[in-house]
Amino acid sequence: MQRPDARSNLAPIPMECDAPHLRSEGDLPRELNGTLYRNGPNPQFEVPGAHWFVGDGMLHAFHLENGRASYRNRWVRTPKWRAEHDAGRALFLGFGGRRVADMPPGVTADGGVANTNIVFHGGRLLALEEAHPPTEIEPGTLATRGYCDYGKRIGGPFTAHPKIDPVTGELVFFGYNASGPFTPTLSFGAISAEGKATRFERFEAPYSCMVHDFIVTTNHVLFPVLPLTGSMERAVSGRPPFAWEPDKGAYVGVMKRGGGTADITWFRGESCYVFHVMNAWEDGERIFADVMQFEEPPLFPHPDGRPTDPLKSRARLCRWTFDLSGSTDRFSQRYLDDIAGEFPRIDDRRAGAAYRHGWYASVAPDGAIDGALAGIVHVDAKANRRARYDLPAGDSLSEPVFVPRDGAAAEGDGWLLTVVWRARENRSDLAVLAATDIAAGPVALVKLGHRVPDGFHGNWVGAA
Repeated sequence: MQRPDARSNLAPIPMECDAPHLRSEGDLPRELNGTLYRNGPNPQFEVPGAHWFVGDGMLHAFHLENGRASYRNRWVRTPKWRAEHDAGRALFLGFGGRRVADMPPGVTADGGVANTNIVFHGGRLLALEEAHPPTEIEPGTLATRGYCDYGKRIGGPFTAHPKIDPVTGELVFFGYNASGPFTPTLSFGAISAEGKATRFERFEAPYSCMVHDFIVTTNHVLFPVLPLTGSMERAVSGRPPFAWEPDKGAYVGVMKRGGGTADITWFRGESCYVFHVMNAWEDGERIFADVMQFEEPPLFPHPDGRPTDPLKSRARLCRWTFDLSGSTDRFSQRYLDDIAGEFPRIDDRRAGAAYRHGWYASVAPDGAIDGALAGIVHVDAKANRRARYDLPAGDSLSEPVFVPRDGAAAEGDGWLLTVVWRARENRSDLAVLAATDIAAGPVALVKLGHRVPDGFHGNWVGAA
């Protein structure tokens, strides 16, 4: 594992624990009844040189009920985690699930870590990472139930960013490397609101690349194929398995949700990289998608090992526009803001449709290039304004998650939940902010006695 410096919150924590009665400061809204689940890398054993991205998944659950708060964390007990736990040491090394040379006899587990996202759909709580099937989790205890393949109706990689249609309840998903490591094959499928697989097919992309997120509107699905390329030849020769090759160009495949993958239309754009999509919608014969766009990807080098430019490896909110009339095969890219950040979120009731409110975690106002996320930006499209909340110097936070006040509340009427690392105290708070008044700061802080390491994504599941 790459060693974090003393100012970071990347190092794993060594324990699982339960905190049934957490102290709160401020007015914890009594309307917040449910659980915020978060997921992120937390290696069970140190692997020298391994990327932070590939650490074992650890789930963190903050349960809120009638103004009270509790906490629980558990590792996701994937086949990899169990094999290493039994062996008492690391057995897998980095990307691709590579194994150590002296594997114990009889170990057949793969290198899955289930460390990127956690979603609730069709009665199942699912821990996700993009190289393996979903891992089902028991919502209360966080016990691992095992891989979920929907009655063997799906197979292969499953995205960490499936999209749930707020009208129909359908979940749509994709997978890359669908025919094996570093292949250009993508998969696409759908799960009904009742949790039944209704569709699964595969198709070929222009080249092999890392496709972390995709785009879904009411009537279309878009597949970004961007030049963070994958190469088996590089991997076996000890060079970077994933690397930045901008000369390959940027492609986005557009498919009608009711159509088939054979009918995908490919659009071209300027080379860039996107880990995360805020939202997308249709307007007549045009599709708009708001994404967090990098000029060059962070964390991954050029094929020869040279690092990308840190000044270009910062994401900004950017609008992609697609003209479906057939007059052009190019899509346009226009930055909407200069405030760098990541982890965009919306009121999920507007997913795939025109929206007003969005939020993302932002870098510190001093513009430091260390990548630390130290604030939140609120984008109000109707009022054409930005608001921001910034943490005290040295602190950092996780992806903000929106929770509506109730099912009938107007878009944006509710709260943002984010986990904050207090650097001076080396512990974490759960911060609750009024979603449309973030500049006022948290209305409540739930105090945790230890820290929650930096992670990736989370979601709110309301009480039944």
